[in-house]
Amino acid sequence: MIERICWLALMLLHVLPALALVRPAQLTAMYGVDPASGIFALMQHRAALFCVVVVICGWAALRPEVRPLASVTVGISMISFLTIWWAAGMPAQLRVIALADLAGVPVLLLAAWIALRGQSA
Repeated sequence: MIERICWLALMLLHVLPALALVRPAQLTAMYGVDPASGIFALMQHRAALFCVVVVICGWAALRPEVRPLASVTVGISMISFLTIWWAAGMPAQLRVIALADLAGVPVLLLAAWIALRGQSA
């Protein structure tokens, strides 16, 4: 049961940025991206990738065999953002996003540990 809760929590963490795919104005509200900017299309693509993360987390909540792949996928998403944020000097405008990912890391670690502890090479 705890695995399911972890995956659903991770899914919820990624829903808001994923919604920007169908609500592009959210990109301006969340990230201050000008709709006329070329970056806007890239940010919409980023929202589509968050949709993938949401689907994978939801799938992992229902299907244990998906959890190892979900652990890697969500781990890459969260850890890469935190690493890039840190390397960029921890920009203040991305702090809330970084804190959300930081809050999700322990949940991901627990979910990944449960998913991978039974795996053998």
